[in-house]
Amino acid sequence: MNKHEDIIRKIQERLSTLSKSERKVAEAILADPKTTIHSSIAKLAARAEVSEPTVNRFCRSLIGSGFPDFKVSLAQSLATGTPYVNLNVEPDDAPGAVTAKIFEAAKNNLTRAQEILPESLISRAVDVLAQARRIEFYGLGASGPVAKDAHHKFFRLNMPVVAYTDILVQRMAAAGAHSGDAIVVISYTGRTLPLIETARVARATGASVIGITNPDSPLTEHCSIVLPIEETEDTDIYTPMSSRIVYLTLIDALATGVLLKRGPEFNAHLKKLKQSVQDTRLPKVEKK
Repeated sequence: MNKHEDIIRKIQERLSTLSKSERKVAEAILADPKTTIHSSIAKLAARAEVSEPTVNRFCRSLIGSGFPDFKVSLAQSLATGTPYVNLNVEPDDAPGAVTAKIFEAAKNNLTRAQEILPESLISRAVDVLAQARRIEFYGLGASGPVAKDAHHKFFRLNMPVVAYTDILVQRMAAAGAHSGDAIVVISYTGRTLPLIETARVARATGASVIGITNPDSPLTEHCSIVLPIEETEDTDIYTPMSSRIVYLTLIDALATGVLLKRGPEFNAHLKKLKQSVQDTRLPKVEKK
């Protein structure tokens, strides 16, 4: 990637790794990139509440040169239509503006995830899941509901599957895993200590550990397969919102991949499940 390419996305990807002062610079730029390309270094430093050398240091760490070249890169990125949305919802934003920002963030995160997820890794994960003796999904906090959704998708595939969202239950289940089991660990940051240790315990039993997580996180060290989803939201303050859609979509893709491995004859099983709940719904009312 040359230094003029996709600078906004590059800043977003590095947010979680920046120092406190450099992060202030990044957030000031992302909050108003169009103003930044017309600003002096002094004005940007004042907006970010940092020193001018901090701005220059940030620019050099990103593109290898100072603020003037950085502005050129930023202008080029905006001119080529880099997917971008100001995710800093402001106190005076109308509901329509908030909705637009959230929807745009979800779309951008889905596009980015699709770009960086290697098909070969998806195929490997599907093969492991399809052949597993048993599947267990682990998630904590905001990743807990994602694990529950995965259980909801996979239990229909006529295979033993559970979802655990309790730290102690996860640890005991991991210790009791065997070769041939698949443990799927879901973590937005990949820095949650109990999940990292649980993945280590599961891996030691011979089970396959699939991590759906930040590719640069400590959790990946204990995974057999890593399905990388980059960290784009600051979870030190906020609960992941738009990125959660990416995780749910990836779970759908994995479940569909395993379903296709079952072959067309498996449709009879799915039909039987559907029919079992038909009497729990009111019939559709045809529109006149």
